[in-house]
Amino acid sequence: MLKSRALIKTRTMLAAACLAVLPLAAPSGAERRPMTETDLFSFVWVADPQISPDGSRVAFLRVSVDRQKDQYETAIWIADFDGRQPPRPLTSGPRDTAPRWSADGSRLAFVRAAESEGRVQPPQIYAIGMAGGEARAVTSTPRGAGNPAWSPDGRSIAFSSSARPEEMSGDKPAKPAKDPGTRESDVRVITEARYRANGVAGSGYVDSDRPSHVWIVAVGDSAARPNAPKRLTSGEFGASNHQWSMDGRELYFTADRRKESYYYPGDSDLYSVPVDGGDARRVASIDGNIGAFAFSRDGTRLAFIGTANAKPERSYDQPDLWVVDRAGGSPRNLTAAYDFDIGGAIGGDQRAPRGQLPAAPVWSPNGDRIFVRVGEQGNAVLATVDAATGKVDRTTAAQDLMSFTANSTANRFAMVVSTPTAVGDLVAVDGAPGAAPRRLTTFNDQLFGELKMNEPEEIWYSSFDGKRIQAWILKPPDFDPQKKYPLILQIHGGPHSAYGNTFTHEFQWMAAKGYVVLYTNPRGSSNYGQEFGNIIQFNYPGDDYKDLMAGVDEVLKKGYLDAARLGVTGGSGGGLLTNWVVTQTTRFKAAVSQRDISDWANFWYTADFTLFTPTWFHKAPFEDPAEFAKRSPITYVQKIQTPLMFILGDEDWRTPPSAGGEDLFRALKYLKRPTVMVRFPGESHELSRSGRPWHRVERLQHIVGWFDKYLSGKDAGTYDVPAR
Repeated sequence: MLKSRALIKTRTMLAAACLAVLPLAAPSGAERRPMTETDLFSFVWVADPQISPDGSRVAFLRVSVDRQKDQYETAIWIADFDGRQPPRPLTSGPRDTAPRWSADGSRLAFVRAAESEGRVQPPQIYAIGMAGGEARAVTSTPRGAGNPAWSPDGRSIAFSSSARPEEMSGDKPAKPAKDPGTRESDVRVITEARYRANGVAGSGYVDSDRPSHVWIVAVGDSAARPNAPKRLTSGEFGASNHQWSMDGRELYFTADRRKESYYYPGDSDLYSVPVDGGDARRVASIDGNIGAFAFSRDGTRLAFIGTANAKPERSYDQPDLWVVDRAGGSPRNLTAAYDFDIGGAIGGDQRAPRGQLPAAPVWSPNGDRIFVRVGEQGNAVLATVDAATGKVDRTTAAQDLMSFTANSTANRFAMVVSTPTAVGDLVAVDGAPGAAPRRLTTFNDQLFGELKMNEPEEIWYSSFDGKRIQAWILKPPDFDPQKKYPLILQIHGGPHSAYGNTFTHEFQWMAAKGYVVLYTNPRGSSNYGQEFGNIIQFNYPGDDYKDLMAGVDEVLKKGYLDAARLGVTGGSGGGLLTNWVVTQTTRFKAAVSQRDISDWANFWYTADFTLFTPTWFHKAPFEDPAEFAKRSPITYVQKIQTPLMFILGDEDWRTPPSAGGEDLFRALKYLKRPTVMVRFPGESHELSRSGRPWHRVERLQHIVGWFDKYLSGKDAGTYDVPAR
């Protein structure tokens, strides 16, 4: 059993291990080089750490870049928990994901998107024996399958698919003869307000007639063709997060079963459905959303991360840890007194661009404690919650715990951990008292051993009203306090997100180019408590802008900045705030607004999610146009004097270009102000995190190129208006 005191010691040691540098024949400091934007092509990411039931091995996803093909490649790798042998590939990829162990650890299921006749086919579930042999397909669904989950007896796999039962038949029905005078229509008839989604390939349209449902398929012998699967859930409402009961008799899942649910605050419930067939039963419900969940070891209780709605509705609701009996009843909020984020995460640009990062609750063997990730003041760490009292026990390690899983007895953990100078490695933690954590992967050590990087300096400062704000200063590798440096202020999106102690390539490259980078968590950020997060409701942007300016003033006091060379940038909500900054002040000499919002009313009408509930605005824009105009940067466009670049994805439906950069660009051109718009074809709102590798590099080049032009006097002529 993993005792609380031992866990604290183990986690503290983990933090020290993660922060340690383990170079592989690294050059001396004088020989190291600054980071470049194209180092992205050499990064290797780790995702989906899945520790085997007996704790002896860890399956994980290795993600790398094929520079020539301009794509990411994924393969399943295996690492021994004791770290005595280097990790090794289990599959060849290049599109293998989602490894999942059978209960006895003898087999591994995963998802593979194979290529046939030059085309990538819908992903299918595969299984491979750990004793050897080739992987074989377990499903053959016409629209693909994902999220495999083994039954406790290892005879079946549950998966998700948007296919219909009639499409699962091996015999395709003959198509009726076409009337020469007719055609198959490609016209869409749209009846719901949420009809597009960011990240959906192509047009972004959602196929509401095809919700994702839970299926099960028997895993036959190695020589057989895939068996016919059986659908367990049905109807117009999809199912998510499916998981087997400990006895294998039921499958549990979460769902929001309300028609046009966007008219109401978020509210998903926990359901179960018998494996032998039957109607779904609602197991747990709160007035809010239920997310990741886990069974106690005896199968009698469930723990889940849930976000309760407030009355009146808030812009930000902090997630908590809840428990409920499997038989049903009223869930109990264990962490109502803990004023930080259960399941909280840190924002950055270096999470694995493919693959999952699970961080579901884990029960101790006797059910007295629950392990969870918590986000608190710039860090994401592992914590234990007392299942009776709700007492939270956590460390304050300077790190980003991206993902974790545990073995069947919860005394061994596999984690993906990042720090400000490490992309994220696979780490093994043995719960035995005094055991040292082991870093199982070193994929990036050779590259990072060649680079000059600084650790960021953490600061806290007081804003205009005395509220304390956390921030970090990243300085150039060869920083000289006697010199004067240009500054780039970075603003995170969300707005309910947070920067922290994780690796961000964009910041490190800007520092390598000679800029001091300031990144802050102004009011509205997550991981600082319920009141801090929600205080910007109906006032965004507003006082958060003042927090940002107070941070700039704080760093200016240090004496190494050139006040005449200040730049500002941010994406999403940070793009909105970038636009807002340059309408409120002229102190910045260059700005880059990424996937931004400039016109709130336009955004209300065109974004992929609806604002029908009073989270950010009291009413609709046609009911109170003044409220939307008051907080829209486009209203104040004539005040903008700062040279402004816009970075936009052509397929961004979260912050559509027509509601952001396009508007301001056209207005600034009309006013004959210096501006440029950079468009990325085929890219969604996730350009900076998982866009095509070359596009991510080009994005960085344009951002720094704009700052070089106006802050450093390095004008390459790229953004000059062509001669007429």
